[in-house]
Amino acid sequence: MTIAPNPGLRATRLPPRRLPLDAPEGDFVIRPCPRRANPALLAAAVLTLAACAAPVGAPAGAPSPATGGPAIAADTSARRYTASDVQFVQHMLAHHAQALVMTELVPTHTTRDDLRMLARRIDVSQQDEIATMQRWLRTRGADVPSMDAQHAMAGHHAMMPGLLTEAELDRLAAARGAAFDRLFLEFMIRHHEGALIMVTELFAARGSAQEPELFSLASDIDADQRADIMRMRRLLDAMTPS
Repeated sequence: MTIAPNPGLRATRLPPRRLPLDAPEGDFVIRPCPRRANPALLAAAVLTLAACAAPVGAPAGAPSPATGGPAIAADTSARRYTASDVQFVQHMLAHHAQALVMTELVPTHTTRDDLRMLARRIDVSQQDEIATMQRWLRTRGADVPSMDAQHAMAGHHAMMPGLLTEAELDRLAAARGAAFDRLFLEFMIRHHEGALIMVTELFAARGSAQEPELFSLASDIDADQRADIMRMRRLLDAMTPS
């Protein structure tokens, strides 16, 4: 079949196609496919770049500037304690020491098993807190009063909230039976409430209780004293005639 030329069409010469020197003959240029990246090598490269991008001098575990995520192992050693912190611990040692003097009377002065159990609970918790406070002072080079010195300190710090006077201690030691039970609970409730005041004053002091260990200690003291107060009030209410 022969196709007649159309007189209305004008032949146009196309410019020659510029091909790379190494291209094969024909109308198509075959380009090599890019190689796929090795996933393991790519992950290693990402980690390397992330490490290089970390700010110089940033502490280990600091939050990432990109993600804002929490620190893995934040360094809290830079938070310093204050003179008020040291004074609180030294005074609380004296406060706890007097509580132990009071609990020592319970086994021989009461006939109630529930009061003996309460006294043992108070004794154990305050002995543990005393050891913690002594260690806290010792590791910071502060003065650690001896137990005898703590008794003397309790006598000279009458302004410390909740402390019993020497006359009140003598009155407690002279009581027996039901009279001792009621007096012990009334005095120990007041004593514990004084410790709560001391913790409140510590937290209210500017810059105090910022060190994590001391904050935890003061919080534990607060929680223990409140729990003891609730137990003692229940016992005292049970002793009161309806």
